[in-house]
Amino acid sequence: MVDDIDRQVIDALVRDGRASAREVADGTGVAATTVSRRMDQLVDVGVIEAFTPRVDYSSLGYDVSAVFRLAVDGHGLPELTARLSGMPRMLAVYEVTGADDVVAVGRFRTAERMNERIRELLMDEAVRSVTTNVVLRTVSEFEPLSVDLAE
Repeated sequence: MVDDIDRQVIDALVRDGRASAREVADGTGVAATTVSRRMDQLVDVGVIEAFTPRVDYSSLGYDVSAVFRLAVDGHGLPELTARLSGMPRMLAVYEVTGADDVVAVGRFRTAERMNERIRELLMDEAVRSVTTNVVLRTVSEFEPLSVDLAE
């Protein structure tokens, strides 16, 4: 079970995934050896899945963001979500409630590349319909989520 010390360590790493155990210890008031041990344990049990960079995709030329909403034939949902998850340029894939069955988010270098993805989706036999929303401006994206004990 995750306790308050674990939450402090997680929050510190969410703010700075490159922070050393010493830096996390200095910021939390927890001993560095305890922080180091807790970090290892959190990785071992799968609470911390990876230490990854936050990338500014626009700086790499991926200026077109799109949200795809798909209505899917029920029997094809598991296979479709697996295919979507494996497609290049797809950042997130969600099974959802409501009129649509799947919401996916993608980043592309050009509108033509996005249109190619839309055509691929429309040709998929499991897909009944696709609605695409092009993002005009990203207000907030992948903001750190605190795991504060007070919640």
